[in-house]
Amino acid sequence: MFTNCCISFRKKTVKILIIEDETGLRESIEEYFSDTGNICESAEDYSTALSKVNLYRYDCILLDITLPDGSGIDILKSLKDNNHKDGVLIISAKNSLDDRLNGLYLGADDYLVKPFHLSELKARVTAIIRRKMYDGNNFLHFNEIDIDLSAKTVKILGDYVKFTRKELALLIYFIANKNKVVSKNAIAEHLWGDGIDLVNNFDFIYSHIKNIRKKMVEAGCKDYIEAAYGMGYKFVDR
Repeated sequence: MFTNCCISFRKKTVKILIIEDETGLRESIEEYFSDTGNICESAEDYSTALSKVNLYRYDCILLDITLPDGSGIDILKSLKDNNHKDGVLIISAKNSLDDRLNGLYLGADDYLVKPFHLSELKARVTAIIRRKMYDGNNFLHFNEIDIDLSAKTVKILGDYVKFTRKELALLIYFIANKNKVVSKNAIAEHLWGDGIDLVNNFDFIYSHIKNIRKKMVEAGCKDYIEAAYGMGYKFVDR
């Protein structure tokens, strides 16, 4: 049974790809997660799904293994062959032990059999993302910065600092990828999804980064954001 509920997905703004050919189920899942402020994209067939996983990265991919023009298992193999770290939750009407073991053996993080409650799906997705990005912790610590991922609050040197939802998502993304150069395309795609392709420039990214820097420095924090000219930005531990 697919039931909706009002439990918010509180850990962080996440990006989810729903690969499901059943229109009603796909739309229900998308509405459920989008209503709590997350970025949801969907694909109803194998070719669309494969194109998306080759172009974009996701916090979690909900993967139906039976698609009209191919197998979700081949999408899972493609992810692993390309060493992509997206979380994968297989959702399938198949309940055989062999199917479960095959999916998990090939690298899926979890396997959920249809029908299911959306609240259970949310709990499974939350667990996958927590394991992938934060090693199961609800708190993210970086030098002077402490982030409560559940309450979505930030403390710098012990004092609360208010960030907008997008600023907080970007700050968490930077810390999770510290000492790595992240491109403007990756930042935009992480925060806005593949709809960002319609935008002519990335000036809004600079505005968000400027605001984050200002709030950090005014709170007594070092400016850890470093421009990597021609490439993007890096959150440097210095």
